[in-house]
Formats: sequence, structure tokens, C-alpha cells
Amino acid sequence: MNRTPPSDRAQDGRIVASHGRDAIVEDGTGARIHCRLHGRRLAVVCGDRVGWIAATTEGGEGLITELRPRRTTLARISRRGEAEPVAANLTQLVAVVAARPAPDFGLCDRYLAAAEWEGLRGCIVANKCDLPESAAELDAVLADYARIGYVAVRTSKLDSIGVEALALHLDRQTSVLVGQSGVGKSSLINLLVPGVEAIVDEVTRATESGRHTTTSSTLYRLPTGGELIDSPGVRDFAPPLPAPREIAGGFREIAALASQCRFADCLHGREPGCAVHAAIADGQVSRRRHDSYQQMVKLAADLAARDPRIRR
Repeated sequence: MNRTPPSDRAQDGRIVASHGRDAIVEDGTGARIHCRLHGRRLAVVCGDRVGWIAATTEGGEGLITELRPRRTTLARISRRGEAEPVAANLTQLVAVVAARPAPDFGLCDRYLAAAEWEGLRGCIVANKCDLPESAAELDAVLADYARIGYVAVRTSKLDSIGVEALALHLDRQTSVLVGQSGVGKSSLINLLVPGVEAIVDEVTRATESGRHTTTSSTLYRLPTGGELIDSPGVRDFAPPLPAPREIAGGFREIAALASQCRFADCLHGREPGCAVHAAIADGQVSRRRHDSYQQMVKLAADLAARDPRIRR
């Protein structure tokens, strides 16, 4: 067991990959060091800024001793109902959908709500747009997202369709790529990041996970100067939720209308004089997006009922 104590002279570093108690830290020169975490309470995620010291550890060359404050955090609710960080110090969330597997737009909405609450830019990528079954439903939903101000990009690895347009939106951002398993995030990474195979091999050897593409996240430097975190595909995702009356803050089109409702505490359900329902009837607000909002309100209410610390 390594017993090297933390140092007051710890170097600054950035977590570019992590798996369990192992992590790869990038130092100020761009060098990458395989490190271990010091202490059982210390936990890091991709994008974290840390303090580390040079030390011989089991399979590594450094010891992470300190987690620096996070500017932003993308988190999910764990099975225990606790907030579990996924990635840190982001500026943008990129939600990927595709015709195959069947798109889960409710999942996309939950990711975008998390981005809104955290102050991140949101972007939607419709991948595999060369597939014939992708046209009708995807086009309609992307139009809804674009109408409320989200960037919507169509991509495909076939002839690298849309990749240049996506790269422009990743420029100078620290983005996380999220979405269902099988939507083609790895294919996009291969098109966006030169030499990605070598980077993946390095991460796999260092963390000894052997299953990098499905179990851990990696931060890549883009030729444009931006950074892109590739996160594992998911079947479901729910972010830590605010009180039910604050859920609207994650849905920009609903939040924009809330002040016009008759009642200040309107939850945009069946309350009389609800401006959101009037906008749905006029086709200004997507009924599908409102359904996603209502599902999150219900989940927040359920959590509040179980946990008295959550404001109602």
C-alpha cells in the first residue's frame, strides 16, 4: 500500500480519464500521468482540476491528493437517490440521438434540463442521418428544438456528413457527448479526434479497465482548440432535481411563459389561466416537451415527498 502523504506543493492537473481508483492526469505541459487517488473519500470525474504529486504507486507514477473546486458539474441521481457527478468544468452539453436505436427524446430533454440548471450551452446532434427512417420524426423534433433556440446538427459517418458543422459548435468549448447506447458517439469521436485509437489504448492500459468505450469517460483535445468528453452510453438518465416549482427552469420555452400564468405558483398542469397550456393549443410549445416537463415535475414531487430537505 502506498503511504505517501499529501504534499503542500501539489502540482495542478486535469483529469482526462478515470476508472475507479485510477485516473490519468494531464499536467501543465500536456504530459499525461497515471495516478492513484489518495484516501477513500476522494473521488474524481473527467474534467476535474486536481492537485497531484509525483509518487510511485501500484502501476502508476502519481498520487492525486486534492480535488479543486468545480465550476460546473453534470450529475445524475444514483440508485440511492444521491447526486453522482458524471463530468466537471463543462461549458456545453451535446445530446446525441439517432434513428437506431429508436430515439428517446424524453432522455434528451432530461439532459438538456440538466444543462439549463447548470448554465451550460445545449446542442442536439441527430446522428445516422443517412438512414431512411431518420427523416420524418427526427426532422419534426429537431425543428422543435431549433425553434426554442437550441443548436441542432445532423451528422453521419457516411462521407462525414455534418461533422464540420458540429466541429464549429465544439470550438473553444468544453463539451460532453451524451446519449443512448448505440447512437454512434464513438463514430463521431473517430471523425472529430485525430489518433483517437492511440488515446483509447493508452487509457485502457493505464486504468486496466479493458472496456473503456462503455465504462469510463475520456477527455479529448480537439484540433479546433476545444475539449470533448466522451461519456458512456446510457439506457436512462435523471439529473438531481430542484423543487417541483423550479423544474420549469430546465425548459426554456416554459420558463419564458411562466410569468404570464394567472397564478404565480402555477405548475402548468391543469391550472386555470395557464399561459403554457394556451401556447400548446396554439402550437407555440411542443406537447411532447411539455409531457417531458410534467414527468420531471412528478419525479421531483415524489422525491420531495420522500426527502423533507427538498423544498416544495
